[in-house]
Amino acid sequence: MRTLHWKLMKTTLRSITILASVIGLTQWLGAQLPSAPQELVLQLDPARSGADIILAGNLHTVDGSFLLKRGAIYFDPATGKATGEIVFDATSGKTGNSARDNKMHKDVIQSQRYPEIVFHPDRADGSLSTSGDSTLQVHGMLAIHGAEHEVTFPVQVNLFGNNWTAKAAFQIPYVKWGMKNPSVLFLRVADTVQVQFHAAGNTAQ
Repeated sequence: MRTLHWKLMKTTLRSITILASVIGLTQWLGAQLPSAPQELVLQLDPARSGADIILAGNLHTVDGSFLLKRGAIYFDPATGKATGEIVFDATSGKTGNSARDNKMHKDVIQSQRYPEIVFHPDRADGSLSTSGDSTLQVHGMLAIHGAEHEVTFPVQVNLFGNNWTAKAAFQIPYVKWGMKNPSVLFLRVADTVQVQFHAAGNTAQ
């Protein structure tokens, strides 16, 4: 009886020792493995962000700009899922000519009726480096002139510490999207406008 009891105790102690070893190994492996990437929050700074436009014409090229009102992007590096918004002030658009600007706001983008231009991302394809430059293919919906349009364009992102910068270049077929071509008499302009977006801000997790 005493021998049986001793064998049971030895078996129990051996089981406890093995269990403790497994738990210790699991904890050690957990400490060695890199933690799963968390959602990255990109806060846009309106003072350092905006969009420039280039509209080609037969006599000259029109350059202009729009100011950013607000923006924040929530990005999951593990899945590529993105949410948030980037909001531009449509009424802030300027090209350096008051008569041309009045026509743009009244007849083309109708900014009094549609005062905001908003981009809602839903995913970004590509690998985002935790430091330095990366290029992502960003997909989402661009709301302008009262309608949403599906867009995809490359975005160059640079992360450094808790700061970041980004830039992108893409085209908007504004006439195809229901806006009026402002061409008059002998001055003809393209049906597509070039957009150069730039942004900067801080990150959070």
